[in-house]
Amino acid sequence: SMPSEMLLKIFSYLDAVSLLSVGCVNKLFYDLANDNGIWLKIYSSCLQPKRTIWKMKSEQTEAVPLGCAALHDKKPGYWKKEYILKQTAAVKTRVMRLAKPLDPYTGLPFKNKEAMKVSGLSWIIVLKDKNGKEHVMEKANLSFKDTSVTILWYGTSWPCLDVVSTLKLFGVTPLLLDQSRPSNKNVPRRRSLIAEYHLANLTESSVAVGADRLVQLFSLNPGLLVGIWKEKNEIAFVMVSLHYHQLLERSILGSATVQYAPPPNTPVLDDIDPEYGLHDYNLHLEMHGRSCTYLRGTFRNLFCRKGDIANGYLRLTVVSLKDNRKHLPLVGTLGLSWETDVFKGNVKDCYVMNLTLLDEIGEPFWCFSAPVCVEVSSKTSGLYDYMGHIYTTNYADSEGKVCVKLVWLEETKEYIIVNLVLYVSTKKVNKWYGTNY
Repeated sequence: SMPSEMLLKIFSYLDAVSLLSVGCVNKLFYDLANDNGIWLKIYSSCLQPKRTIWKMKSEQTEAVPLGCAALHDKKPGYWKKEYILKQTAAVKTRVMRLAKPLDPYTGLPFKNKEAMKVSGLSWIIVLKDKNGKEHVMEKANLSFKDTSVTILWYGTSWPCLDVVSTLKLFGVTPLLLDQSRPSNKNVPRRRSLIAEYHLANLTESSVAVGADRLVQLFSLNPGLLVGIWKEKNEIAFVMVSLHYHQLLERSILGSATVQYAPPPNTPVLDDIDPEYGLHDYNLHLEMHGRSCTYLRGTFRNLFCRKGDIANGYLRLTVVSLKDNRKHLPLVGTLGLSWETDVFKGNVKDCYVMNLTLLDEIGEPFWCFSAPVCVEVSSKTSGLYDYMGHIYTTNYADSEGKVCVKLVWLEETKEYIIVNLVLYVSTKKVNKWYGTNY
C-alpha cells in the first residue's frame, strides 16, 4: 500500500546488487527497480576518472549527463543494462589478463586460482528429469592439480536415476561482483554452459570404470564420472574433471544455453619438409586420484613421420616398450577416492588422467582431463626386465586416443609404464593446420 514515489525514494539508497535482488520480489518492485534515474546515477558514479578498472579513453571517462534526455529518451531498464554490461566486461577483462601469463612446462595459464577468485567463479550441475523439473546441485568439493580441477558434488536430494534425462554443467559467476560481500548463491548470478550429458539409460550408454562394495562408477566424455549406489541404483555423487585449457573461457564467456566456441587456430608457416609430419610436440601428463598424484611428467620433442600415419591417426610414441630406460613407475596405490555426507570410499585401479599436448610453437593442441581405469590384459609380460601381468589403460575421444601398457611388479607392489602411445586424429590435425594428411 506504500505509494510508488516513496518506494522509489527508498530504492534510490540501494546499491546495484540490492536493486537487482529487490526487483525479484514482484512486478511492481521490478518496474521500480528498473528506474533509469537510479541506474544512471549508479552508472555515472562508476565512470569517474579515478576508477581505472575499465581503462577507457579520455572522452569516455567524462561524467554521463544527468539531464532529462538521458532519462526520458531511453526505455526503462536501459541504464541498468548498460551498467551490468560495463561491470561484466570489466571483470572479464581482468580475468583474461590474469590468464595470459603461461607456465613454460604446461603451456597453460598459471594464475588460474587467482583468476577464479577475481571472477567469483564456481560450478553447479543441473539435473533435469523426464517431466522437465530441474534439480540444482550447489555443494561441491574442489581439488586442484597442475592442469585441472576436480569437482565433487554429493548430497541427499538427488532425483531418482530412472527419471533423470540430462545433466548440465555450468560455470556460475556473480552478475555484479561486490568484493565487500562474501560470495553466496542468493546474489544475482549468470550461468555459462560448459557441457551437457544425456543420462537416460546411463548404465547401458556409458563406460563402467570401476566399483567398490558401495558404488559403481560410470564415465561420460568430457570428464564426467557418476557414482551409483549398488543396492538402491540411485546417484551417490557426481565428479567432473575440468582441464585448465579454455576452462575460464568456457566457465565465463558462454551463455546459459550456448557453449563458448573458441576461435579457430591460425596455422604458422612451417619450412620443415612436409614429409616430416608432426615434430617438436611436447606432452605434459598427470595421473592422480583426487588427493594424491601417481605420475607427473613432461615429455619433449615428440614427432610423427608420415609413415606413422594409419587408419586415420598419427602416432606419437612417448614411452617405448623396447627402451626400458624411459619406463616409468607410478608412485602409490592406484585408486579414486570419493565421499558423501555419510560414507567414504576408494575405487581401486581407477584414476584421473590429465593430458596436455602442445604443438611445435607451444600452443595447446589436444587437452583433456578424464577418469580412466586399469584393466588386466590376457597377455603376460615377456620382457626380460619384468615378470608379471600386463595391464592397460585406454582413453578415446573425437580428437584422439591414448594407449598405456603397465606391468605390475609383485615384489615392489607398483605399476611400471612400459608403453605409452598417443594417436591423434588426422581430422584434428587437418583442421588445426589446414593440411590434408
